[in-house]
Amino acid sequence: MTDDVAVLGAGMHPWGKWGRNFVEYGVAAARAALADAGLEWRDIGSIVGADTVRGGYPGYVAGATFAKALGWQGARVASVYAACASGAQAVNTARAQILSGLADVVLVVGADAAPKGFFRPAGGDRPDDPDWLRFRVLGATNPTYFGLYARRRMAVHGDTPEDFAQVKVKNSALGALNPNARYRKAVTTEEVAASAVVADPLRLLDICATSDGGAALVLSGMDFARRHGVADPVRIRAVSTVTPRYPNTVLDLPDIATDSAAAVEPAAETFRESIARAAYEEAGVGPEDLSFAEVYDLSTALELQWYEDLGLCGEGAAAKLLREGTTALGGRIPVNASGGLASFGEAVPAQAIAQVCELTWQLRGAAGDRQVAGAQVGIAANQGLFGHGSAVVAVR
Repeated sequence: MTDDVAVLGAGMHPWGKWGRNFVEYGVAAARAALADAGLEWRDIGSIVGADTVRGGYPGYVAGATFAKALGWQGARVASVYAACASGAQAVNTARAQILSGLADVVLVVGADAAPKGFFRPAGGDRPDDPDWLRFRVLGATNPTYFGLYARRRMAVHGDTPEDFAQVKVKNSALGALNPNARYRKAVTTEEVAASAVVADPLRLLDICATSDGGAALVLSGMDFARRHGVADPVRIRAVSTVTPRYPNTVLDLPDIATDSAAAVEPAAETFRESIARAAYEEAGVGPEDLSFAEVYDLSTALELQWYEDLGLCGEGAAAKLLREGTTALGGRIPVNASGGLASFGEAVPAQAIAQVCELTWQLRGAAGDRQVAGAQVGIAANQGLFGHGSAVVAVR
């Protein structure tokens, strides 16, 4: 158990394809978070930036980039890169600074202006890079992996394309209620089925887009929050950034081969299951305590997998949970009340931060028409390339 860290402010720049520099999105989100916290930029003791990427690789020193754009004022600065888990690692870095006494209040920022189409490695030959190899050797784009994972769920658990489509229907209806979402139109299962096949069995509306966007948080210690007049803030209680364990016997992006289990017994849990378990253990809660969850729905099938990885149901029971309406707004455990990546798309370094923004608004009771009734405990979970775990537990 660690001390809680207060979320004083949350802000976002709406997702879309705006055609501008990522710095503009991050600055807009940062200013929104500062205004939400009732603080000025000069009050911030440290800024942590989630590195913006170009084709999957660090492109900018994001922390200093945002500090310069906001106006040099001497704050500490840090930058982190963990692919899609960058935002969670930025939150974790900020939390460590606060709990160690290095800073009273920290600004966390992530933003991106994503390329059109599939994310792909930067140019050049890198035969020791599994991300490069999967493209050059197999031609395996991200949607190819998503399709393989969906096929696995169909073969092992009996999931159907109609189940996958229903995830999109659920998330699009919630995204339509979110002013920060890129796609704000509810869709039907018929519309999902009529969209183009991208990686069988997944269709265009089963897969998230690449987007521009930004998100920011203002975090502080509990003493600072009380001095600032916030007696009962939303609190971050756990951040999980664990890595996988050998042997890993299920294919995982970007790896194109499994590890041998001949010499070592497989772990009792998968990598994504271990991400959630570490967060639960640190927070002192379990899946039964959750009010809602935000998960990383790169594809509709992967959202179903997260239900099981988070312990919301047993192995193979995710589609049943969905069909019963348990993960819809008004159900026992709403998942992706924000609309998820289905409604936002990927703005890689901002995504995990945006998830914590949604946790914050839900726990404050400030989510409007998509509000989860009585929200007290929420978890955000995703995964970054190259073995980066990401989960945040927040409470009220």
